[in-house]
Amino acid sequence: MLLRTTVVKNLGSSLAPDGCVRHCRIRANTWCRWRIQARRRYGFLPDDVKSVRSVVNPDVSKIRNIGIMAHIDAGKTTTTERMLYYSGYTHSLGDVDDGDTVTDFMAQERERGITIQSAAVTFDWKEHRINLIDTPGHVDFTLEVERALRVLDGAVAVFDASAGVEAQTLTVWRQADKHHVPRVCFLNKMDKPGANLSYSVESIKKKLKANPILLQIPIGSGKGFTGLVNLVTSQRMMWPQSDDSNGRVFVTKPLSSSDDPELLRHVREARNNLIEQVADLDDEFAELLLGEFSENFDAVPPEKLQMAVRRVTLAQKGVPVLCGSALRNKGVQPLLDAITAYLPAPNERHHDLVQWYGNDLCALAFKVVHDKQRGPLVFVRIYSGALKAQSAVHNINRNTTERMSRLMVPFADQHIEIPSLTAGNIALTVGLKQTVTGDTIVASKSSASQAARRLLELEEKKVKGSDKEAETLILAGVEVPDPVFFCTIEPPTMAKQADLDHALACLQREDPSLKVKTDPDSGQTILCGMGELHIEIIHDRIRREYSLETYLGPLQVAYRETVLQSGCAVDTLDRTLGDRRHVVTASLQVSPREETACDIAYGEGVAENLAPDLKDAVENGIHSAYLQGPLLGFPAQGVTTVVQAVSVQSGTSVAMVSACVSRCMLKTLLKGRGLGMYGSSRQ
Repeated sequence: MLLRTTVVKNLGSSLAPDGCVRHCRIRANTWCRWRIQARRRYGFLPDDVKSVRSVVNPDVSKIRNIGIMAHIDAGKTTTTERMLYYSGYTHSLGDVDDGDTVTDFMAQERERGITIQSAAVTFDWKEHRINLIDTPGHVDFTLEVERALRVLDGAVAVFDASAGVEAQTLTVWRQADKHHVPRVCFLNKMDKPGANLSYSVESIKKKLKANPILLQIPIGSGKGFTGLVNLVTSQRMMWPQSDDSNGRVFVTKPLSSSDDPELLRHVREARNNLIEQVADLDDEFAELLLGEFSENFDAVPPEKLQMAVRRVTLAQKGVPVLCGSALRNKGVQPLLDAITAYLPAPNERHHDLVQWYGNDLCALAFKVVHDKQRGPLVFVRIYSGALKAQSAVHNINRNTTERMSRLMVPFADQHIEIPSLTAGNIALTVGLKQTVTGDTIVASKSSASQAARRLLELEEKKVKGSDKEAETLILAGVEVPDPVFFCTIEPPTMAKQADLDHALACLQREDPSLKVKTDPDSGQTILCGMGELHIEIIHDRIRREYSLETYLGPLQVAYRETVLQSGCAVDTLDRTLGDRRHVVTASLQVSPREETACDIAYGEGVAENLAPDLKDAVENGIHSAYLQGPLLGFPAQGVTTVVQAVSVQSGTSVAMVSACVSRCMLKTLLKGRGLGMYGSSRQ
């Protein structure tokens, strides 16, 4: 009560009298309720728990934008929970099975014990600010990983030490490769009976085609796992078996001759292997090694070795490998040290397009979340300049200017409002109602024009038209995979159809991998998603968040049709409409290709003999056949079509040419022996 009175008094004294003081009292009551809720959920108020406000706008070299990625049930969320606890931002450890973790805040996540949406949290660790995104491990939500990696500077790949590389690990690793994201590997669950360090490292090497650099070795195995040895510093870290501090307290001391001889031998061999491996990957370290420490590898300073490992990691020539057990509170603090030591700061990542904006704002919207009170909340990564609350920004993709009402630092589902945020950070904005995932945000339209002029001056070439300039200055968006499953969705009554359309529009804006279309024959609404679980979650969210009891039809697989062998066919269309005769003959050949996209080619001399309108008609007929294959009517993929000959009688309409070519394509596809179907790829 005293806190509330003080706030009202202070706010009231700084504002005009009359109704303003009453407004401040309402704001103060709301603020106090938020503080009470924060104490109940995350414990911001106790003296030993930090506030996100304390790390706003650090130096860019002290920022780490990282993601946690892994196969399902490898321990991503548990590792994130320990990071928040040890960094001082939560006062108790949450548990996935109990449904009380910070980043799994959705009702569906807590009920199922899995991560569905990527969640962003911000905290500090040893004078570094860490913007962390906890991503899902289920294949149905692979888009969440894709758009997180698009804006991150580094990633932590978590592995189950008893299983090594698993199916979804391969997928997220390929996504990280595509975005050139440096990584650190964390072999989790070292306390499991089947945990095997050498097997896990070997699987990283063979299955991921990576170069693992082992920086730690465990002390003990299974239930006897008690600590780690840091090969860089030759120090051992031991956690007590019965620990009331939940892993906060552990002992670090240098290895000595009194330690277990077998352990010392193992450490010496592992450190020598580490030094040799890093020397093979880093020329600067190799010169140092050959010049000063060729006779005694043990004399290599830990600082020099750590700097070399960092250079190798940033160059993506190798991936540091650490181990521990997040559930048993062991090895997480060294992992945080490795994140700050080996993963890049934002200014160490090169984005060619950003240089044209100089000190002006350039940001990428990578995620949208709908809030019932505040409307759409847009997550943005700031690449240059600064983002300020109550300012207008220009969306290059939509060619619109919007006013941002508030700016916040994300902390799962609790957010801290701030006045501004600088380059290198991840922010949450309120008020951008037209912005969607993948849009480029700049300070103003004139700022985009100035950036275009800088680009043109440097490249010494002229670009006519503002559309071309806009295309040049747009950040690469997020690649959205095609849906894999689909089903019909119906409202309880026709009166609720508008409400269902609104709910689906909001969910589509949040989740670009969710597609909604209308069946042209039946008029039913078709829901397309990445998998059975994905559609089930969407159905449950419509019921909970929009109070609509919808009905789903049978789930079907979104197949794609293709040919496995070459085939050719000739077809003639001879039709008289009124007093006009239309005659077309087409000869086509199809063959399989490795790429999923379909291709069109022409035989020798065919394209030159076709008028432009007839050539367009031929290609339209082929594309229409691609959209609806001959087996079950699913789109065709991985097909190359060669137009061998097309003869058209004078007076034949272009529509008849398209119809003939389309019919000939269906015959050709059927004659292609080995015609088959496969499920659409999720990633």
